[in-house]
Amino acid sequence: MVIDGSVHGKIDQGFLLLVGIQDADDEATVRKMAEKISRLRVFEDEAGKMNLSLAQVGGAVLSISQFTLYADCHKGNRPSFDKAGKPDHARKMYAYFNDVMRELGHHVEEGIFAADMKVSLCNDGPVTIIMDSQELFG
Repeated sequence: MVIDGSVHGKIDQGFLLLVGIQDADDEATVRKMAEKISRLRVFEDEAGKMNLSLAQVGGAVLSISQFTLYADCHKGNRPSFDKAGKPDHARKMYAYFNDVMRELGHHVEEGIFAADMKVSLCNDGPVTIIMDSQELFG
């Protein structure tokens, strides 16, 4: 990820996580999400099956705060971001999420909250998964 023309965070194998926070998300919810992500078995084993977790492949995390995940495009042509968490709460929960991922043993590179970031991705697979705390734990 590049911020103001300089590389700010970079990983090799692992997860690029676009992390959106709602006001309803609390530390318990954020911890559950981090634990769930940490245990996901989405990396290929020797038989070519998605069977290995992030830790099992020695992967890292590139974590990007992304309030635009909560864009509501139902009305008109301009998205509403009313469902996104208020900045103070979202910043706190985003930092907590990254701390929990580190606590779980993962190397985490993170973006700067609310910064204009240029994020590059080589999607190996590709595997893209959407996890919503309200759907999983709500």
